Amino acid sequence: MELVLTTPDLPTPLLLYTLTILVSVALCYVLFWKQQAARQAPLPPGPRGWPVLGNLPQLGGKTHQTLHELTKVYGPLLRLRFGSADVVVAGSAAVAEQFLRVHDANFSCRPPNSGGELMAYNYQDVVFAPYGPRWRAMRKVCAVNLFSARALDDVRDIREREAALMVRSLLAEQVRDDRDNSAPAVALGKAVNVCTTNALSRAAVGRRVFAAAGAGDEGAREFKEIVLEVMEVGGVLNVGDFVPALRWLDPQGVVGRMKKLHRRFDDMMNGIIADNRKARATPAAGEESKDLLGLLLSMVKDEERPSAGGDEVRITETDVKALILNLFVAGTDTTSTIVEWSLAELIRHPDILRQAQKELDAVVGRGRLVTESDLRHLTFFNAVIKETFRLHPSTPLSLPRMAAEECEVAGYRIPKGCELLVNVWGIARDPALWPDPLEFRPARFLPGGSHSDVDVKGGDFGLIPFGAGRRICAGLSWGLRMVTLTSATLVHAFDWELPAGQTPDKLNMEEAFTLLLQRAVPLMAHPVPRLLPSAYEIA
Repeated sequence: MELVLTTPDLPTPLLLYTLTILVSVALCYVLFWKQQAARQAPLPPGPRGWPVLGNLPQLGGKTHQTLHELTKVYGPLLRLRFGSADVVVAGSAAVAEQFLRVHDANFSCRPPNSGGELMAYNYQDVVFAPYGPRWRAMRKVCAVNLFSARALDDVRDIREREAALMVRSLLAEQVRDDRDNSAPAVALGKAVNVCTTNALSRAAVGRRVFAAAGAGDEGAREFKEIVLEVMEVGGVLNVGDFVPALRWLDPQGVVGRMKKLHRRFDDMMNGIIADNRKARATPAAGEESKDLLGLLLSMVKDEERPSAGGDEVRITETDVKALILNLFVAGTDTTSTIVEWSLAELIRHPDILRQAQKELDAVVGRGRLVTESDLRHLTFFNAVIKETFRLHPSTPLSLPRMAAEECEVAGYRIPKGCELLVNVWGIARDPALWPDPLEFRPARFLPGGSHSDVDVKGGDFGLIPFGAGRRICAGLSWGLRMVTLTSATLVHAFDWELPAGQTPDKLNMEEAFTLLLQRAVPLMAHPVPRLLPSAYEIA
């Protein structure tokens, strides 16, 4: 028996009508999709990358310089691929202002990274913490208790005292040099780092990290090693952050180093906290601890009581450790690096050094050291500091931010989750904004100069060494005071002579980039006292 399959007969007009509708709908969808794609802004331009790794292998050892050169080719808004991550780079003041002022709220988050997770107590600090109520509460604690104008004035004597002790230490070195002509010149960066670190540690944890002379202290050596290694590791672009499949392999050894560093820092902080609690439990007669650590620990103790409101942000001991880590990492080497660059530029330009010393002598005299109350009267010297920040920002690339939502900047589409870097170093060398950008010219910031109204506090996007917007450096005011006081003290108290065989015009000014923009060759010089002997009588 033969099986015959038949299909039902459809009226020809109905079949044609159905097909017409289906084709029309499909065409409309395609045309609509193309129209939407045409209306959508393009992505920023950028170089082609490698498979899997993207543009990471093209960055080289001095990432800020590489990115600056790329913006000359592709424009001030550059798009890169770091592994699986989209990254945009702001390379002009106008583009940076779009990100950090117009779209600041959208770029207030940090992207996930191994540093924040492994070293900063799983993002419980201020630098890497997600933007939100907890971050605002922790930042407010710092702003009110350490970085407000009143708080800074309360510990002004600490900064001035440490600057004076630095002078005494350098003078002792000079005396030894006089007795032994073969003695080496002073490593200026190390001397300044002792001063800036001790000033911050006394304000933050109530004690010096370094001995007065900066040597012979095992705890100080341990601390210094930790901070330097944090800076070094933090400056490495960890491939595992951008290619998740490689993170478990840890090809650069970064994750392993971070875990060891975290354990070392945590052990050190446990000891400092224990000492602080012991000191507060048995205070000396008439003394009361006023350091930030003591205040934070008292807030932790208060947390044991029931909270009056459910929305109150509670501070834990881990939060305290993470915050102290931020203070030491962000407030020690960053400051001493800028001071070292400022002295290098002044030694390299003897005429500018003489002009700065002339102003200091007129304001301060030669019978005492510089105090913070003198700084507001040092118009030329403040211009020197601004010019140093311009040419040698301690952090040449901003810490990365991340787009919470898709947005449009400078006519380009920035996808949600895209990471943002601002090339602070490159923007400050833009010839369209800065005449003779490679020249050290403090006069540009003097009254009547081309940039007399520009400052470094985040409102002028051509000069943002401390960043800008919601994520601007919380310690800006401390850093600016410390840099200016320390630099002015060194310039006022001493003349500076380079080691035999070196001349100012040949001074090495090469950069070394980790997380900081440091000198590739440390500045070595002989301090020669230039004040009255009574000015150096420091108890």
